[in-house]
Amino acid sequence: MGNKEENCDNNCGSCSKNCSDRTEEKHDFSAALNEYSEVRKVIGVISGKGGVGKSSVTSLLATALRRQKQKVAILDADITGPSIPKAFGIEGRAAASDEGILPAKSATGIEIMSVNLLLEDSSDPVLWRGPLIGNAVKTFWTDVIWQDIDFMLIDMPPGTGDVALTVFQSLPVDGIIVVTSPQELVSMIVKKAVKMAEMMNIPILGLVENMSYFRCPDNGKDYKIFGESHIDEIASAHNLKVLAKLPIDPQISAACDNGEIEFTVKNLLEDLAKTIISQEKNMIKIAVASDNKSVTGHFGHCQTFEVYEAEDGKIVKSESLANPGHKPGFLPNYLHEKGVNVIISGGMGGGAVEIFNENGIEVIVGAKGESKAAAEAYLKGALQSTGSVCHEHQQEGSCGGH
Repeated sequence: MGNKEENCDNNCGSCSKNCSDRTEEKHDFSAALNEYSEVRKVIGVISGKGGVGKSSVTSLLATALRRQKQKVAILDADITGPSIPKAFGIEGRAAASDEGILPAKSATGIEIMSVNLLLEDSSDPVLWRGPLIGNAVKTFWTDVIWQDIDFMLIDMPPGTGDVALTVFQSLPVDGIIVVTSPQELVSMIVKKAVKMAEMMNIPILGLVENMSYFRCPDNGKDYKIFGESHIDEIASAHNLKVLAKLPIDPQISAACDNGEIEFTVKNLLEDLAKTIISQEKNMIKIAVASDNKSVTGHFGHCQTFEVYEAEDGKIVKSESLANPGHKPGFLPNYLHEKGVNVIISGGMGGGAVEIFNENGIEVIVGAKGESKAAAEAYLKGALQSTGSVCHEHQQEGSCGGH
């Protein structure tokens, strides 16, 4: 063990040996967004256990983002305990077209998809096993037409089980918010969420402590109904931010029960919404057309797009997207839907450059070397476009253009 076997056929997938040269085939579990959809940012809202008000926080944050003129959607991934439609007063069933399922829209225009919108009776229980639930969540991503969404919030089921794994593996989650309550158990919950996020390479945006206190309307004093909060110490221990501490507010509960969450006079997550929007403006996504992690000379025929997400000039996240196919005009629009701001390649057809420019994406051509190094050079201002085009192909646009 530790050295390659003498009769090795290099087929590691069917071999049980554990040699040092073993290479595992990586499975791509990512689900493709509906071709008629456009979603720029995906944020998961999770909790380690039920009963902490995760769906209420999701609804309040969606409302706060909408009040900031953002186009917002909620994907209700809590299949067995869906409550989002009720909070927004949405009844009836989702409609469909030849292109896909049409999400319901709230009074202020928030797009919502939940299993309740697919049931004959919204009170019917969903008695499904794990694989079916996971497939339903993926269907909400692949078959629903999400129209020009700035922020999609995913209301996750409690815990770190099958559905959370499906969402993190299949959907391009940009970050998660952990909802907790002021109990001793919260420490263990946060640790589980942190570990899972690290394993899945997904950043934690921070913690929201719900039911943090109750403010008495008679004397104006705050009472810690669920005990003293430990959220600040926990956040410090894990180098996380405390995004908000929400009180026990009967008005919020009543608004959710009455389907009027959008019309609450006060929304304590409006500051968080402004912060998220501000951070988004400081973020940038750089796609590098690559072959074997190196900048390719021919944009349209690259093996992968190595996508680097940077904040304040530093790469904070990366993912590898397989080239989905070489069709005229398709790739520039595909990368635009992925939220890409900059495309780097060795060469590119004039048609592709034109479409990128139409979508507000900066084009850098004439680059060489390792993909990540090229992205880092761009962030430092050391990578300039040479205006290189693919001269190997005779027809304009054959490298991904018209």
